[in-house]
Amino acid sequence: MARIKKAAVLGAGVMGASIAGHLANVGIPTILLDIVPRELTEKEEKKGLTLEDKVVRNRFAQTGKDRLFKEKPAPLYTKETAELITVGNLEDDFDKLAEVDWIIEVVIENLKIKQELFARIEKIWKPGIIVSSNTSGISINQMVDGRSEEFKKNFLGTHFFNPPRYMKLLEIIPTESTDRELLNEMKAFAEETLGKGVVFAKDTPNFIANRIGTYGLQITLDVMKEMGLGVDEVDAITGRAMGRPKSATFRTLDLVGLDTFVHVAQNVHDTVEDAEEKAAFATSPILAKMVEHKWLGDKTGQGFYKKVKTEKGKEILALDIETMEYRPRKKLKARSLDNAKRAKTLADKLQALVYADDVAGKFAWEVMKKALLYSANRLPEIADDIVAIDDAMKWGFNWDFGPFETWDAIGVEKSVARMREEGETIPKMVEDLLATGETSFYKTVDYKPQAFSIGGQFGEIDLNEKNISLHSLKEQGKLIKGNKGASLVDIGDDIACLEFHSPKQAIGSDIISLINYTVKEAPKNYRGVVIGNQANNFCVGANIMMMLMEAQDYNWPEIDMMIRQFQGAMGGLRYMDIPVVAAPFGMTLGGGTEVVLPADRVQASAETYMGLVEVGVGLIPGGGGNKEMLLRWTEGVDPKDKVSLQPLANHVFMTIAQAKVSMSGEEARKYKFLRPYDGITANKDHLIHDAKQVALGLANAGYKAPQARKIPVVGETGYSVLRLGAYGLLKSGYISEHDYKIASKLAFVLSGGSVPEGTLVDEQYILDLEREAFLSLIGEPKTQQRMQYMLAKGKPLRN
Repeated sequence: MARIKKAAVLGAGVMGASIAGHLANVGIPTILLDIVPRELTEKEEKKGLTLEDKVVRNRFAQTGKDRLFKEKPAPLYTKETAELITVGNLEDDFDKLAEVDWIIEVVIENLKIKQELFARIEKIWKPGIIVSSNTSGISINQMVDGRSEEFKKNFLGTHFFNPPRYMKLLEIIPTESTDRELLNEMKAFAEETLGKGVVFAKDTPNFIANRIGTYGLQITLDVMKEMGLGVDEVDAITGRAMGRPKSATFRTLDLVGLDTFVHVAQNVHDTVEDAEEKAAFATSPILAKMVEHKWLGDKTGQGFYKKVKTEKGKEILALDIETMEYRPRKKLKARSLDNAKRAKTLADKLQALVYADDVAGKFAWEVMKKALLYSANRLPEIADDIVAIDDAMKWGFNWDFGPFETWDAIGVEKSVARMREEGETIPKMVEDLLATGETSFYKTVDYKPQAFSIGGQFGEIDLNEKNISLHSLKEQGKLIKGNKGASLVDIGDDIACLEFHSPKQAIGSDIISLINYTVKEAPKNYRGVVIGNQANNFCVGANIMMMLMEAQDYNWPEIDMMIRQFQGAMGGLRYMDIPVVAAPFGMTLGGGTEVVLPADRVQASAETYMGLVEVGVGLIPGGGGNKEMLLRWTEGVDPKDKVSLQPLANHVFMTIAQAKVSMSGEEARKYKFLRPYDGITANKDHLIHDAKQVALGLANAGYKAPQARKIPVVGETGYSVLRLGAYGLLKSGYISEHDYKIASKLAFVLSGGSVPEGTLVDEQYILDLEREAFLSLIGEPKTQQRMQYMLAKGKPLRN
C-alpha cells in the first residue's frame, strides 16, 4: 500500500507511543501528538519555563517517545529508529494531520472524547486519508456517529496488541460504511509492511481475541476456586501443558495488569445482553479486592505473585486467594502433567491431560470445555469463520492452537460425547459438522487446507501466496533429499531450500552431510539455494553436547575432524556456483550465525537475534566465523593503512569477545552480521518467499561465484594491543582468568598470529588458527564446566 508514506498517532501513552515506534521501525515517518499540559512540573518551574514554551506543550508526546528507549522488551529496532518520530501536541500541530496518509487514534477509552476528536479531525481531513482507532472495545460505528459518509468510508478499527512490535495480531474492524477495497488494502499493508497477522473482526464488545481470552481467564478463576487450587498450581496446568505460553494464567495477568483486565472484562459485562454471559464477565471478588489494594501485578510490584528478598536471595511468592496473603510456591504433582510433558506432539499432550482422571486433568478439561463451547457459540456474532477465531487466539494470546484446532486435537467426537454426558448444550455448528460425517474442523484436500464454515460446508482457507509451507511442499513430494537433521526441498522456480530440523536446529553431522550434498548436487539442477526453516528459531548453534562428550573422552582427532568438516561445509556454501541466500530469524546464534555469514545475500526477519556467542561456553567460533567477520570488516582496506586496520580488528574482537547479539535484524547491520545490501522481511511468514525472490534475482542477473581474497591482519603488534585491552579488563575485575585465556586465544586468531602488521593472509590460514584455538580451549576443564552448565541451565557460567 504505497500511499501510506507518513502517519500520525494521537495519544502518547504506552500503546500510542509503541505504535508510533513500530511505524518508525518499518520506515514510516510518524507524528506523535498528545494533549497540552495544564500545569508545570517542578523541573520546568526551576528552568523558568512557562505553559507557552514548546518543550512544555509537547511534554506528554516527548515523554512517550523517551519511554521507547527504556521499555523492555525494546519497542524499537534500533535507537536511531526514533529519529522518524516527530513529537507535537493536539493544539499547535493539529493541522499537520492533513499532511499524513494514516491517522491512528489511541486516546483514552472514552466514547465521548473519541467522538469529539473525530469531529475535529474531519474539519481538516482530506479525502483519501485513512483514519482508524486502536480501541480495545468501544464500538467503531458509534465513534463516527454524525460524521460524513465519505469520512466513514475511510474509517475503521485497527486494534494492535501490546507490545506492537512483537505481537503478531492486528484486528481490523470495519464500520458499516468502510470501503471494502480499503479493507483489503489495509490487510495487505499490515501483513507486508507491518509484519502483522490480520483478522477481520465484527464491531462487538472486545472484538475477537480479548472476548474469548478474557472469558477463558474468568472461567479459570471460577474453576480454580471451585476445585480449591492455588494460582501457582493452576499455572502449572494452563501453561505449556495446554499449549499456552509459559506465563500461563496468573503470571500473564500480572504482566497485563489486573486493572487493565478488569476494565476489559467489565466492558463485555456492561454491553452484552445475555444474562448468563453477563454473569461470566462479572468482576471476581478476588480481583476487585486486589485492584482496591493496588495489587495490580508487575507495575505495582505485586499481584498474584510477589518477588521478595530472602537470605537465599530472591524468592517468588504466590497469593493465597483464601487468606489474601503470600506464601511460598507449591509444585502440583499430577501424573497427567508428567505424561503431557513426555508427549511428542501437542495433540498427544492435550489428550494426555484433558482425558486424565487426576486433579490436573479434571481442571484442564473443565476450563477447556467451557472455552471451546463459548468460542463456537460466538459464531457468527464476533467473526465470520473459525479461522479468524483460531488465528486471533494464536497471534493475540500466543496459544499454540486456536479453539477449533484444539477441538480437532482432542477429538471432536470423543469430546462432544463427554460434553453431552455432562449435560452441556452442543452449539449448532458443531452438531452440523458431526452430521456431515466429518470429525474435524480442518482438513486438507489436494494439499490445500480447508475449514468448516458456519454454512455447514468446507471451504478453502485464503492464504497469502507468500506463505510458503515447507511441510506442505514435502507432503507434495518436493523433498529432494533429507535425513534426521535436515532436508533439501524444491520450493519452485528452480530454487531449493536447505531446511534444518534437528532439535533446536543445532548443527551436527546430519546437517553437515546435507550441506555437503547441497554444495555438490544443487548446482546440477537448481539456480539457487535458500537456507531457512519454519521452526521457532533459525539455529541455536552447534551441538555442544556432542562436542562435550568427545572432549570428555579425549577424542581430539574426532573433534578436529568435526571442525574441519564444519569449516569445509561453510567454505562450500561461500563458493558454490549458484547463489546462496540465508533466511535467518529468531535466535541465530554461534554456528547459526556462521551458516549465515558465507551466504551471497541474507534476507533476515525483522526479529533476528544474531551473534557469535561461543565465548559463553568457553570457546571461540570454530566454523569460520572469525574469518568471515575479518573479511567483512576489512573489505576494501589498504593493508598498508595500519591506522585504519587496528580499529577494525578491535571491532571484530569486541563483537566476538563480548558475545554481542543483535536485538533486531536492523541492529545486525551494526555488527556487520548483515551488510547494507542484505534485506529485511517484516513478516516472518513471508521470509522463505522473499529469500527465494532474492536468489532468483541473483541468478537472473548472471550470478558468478565470488573469488577468494587475501585478508589483511594486524599481526603481532595488533595481537599485543588486543591482549593488552583484555588484560586491563582482567585487572579491573570485569573478566575472569578463564575469560582472559579465551580472549587471548581469540586475539591471536584475529590478529593473524605471528606475522608482521599488514600481512595479507589467505582464508585457510585463519581457519587453521581458529581450529587450533578451538581444540585448545575445549580441552580446558573450565570450558567443559561452562558447556555442562549451558546444557543444564540454558545460560552461561562465569568461572
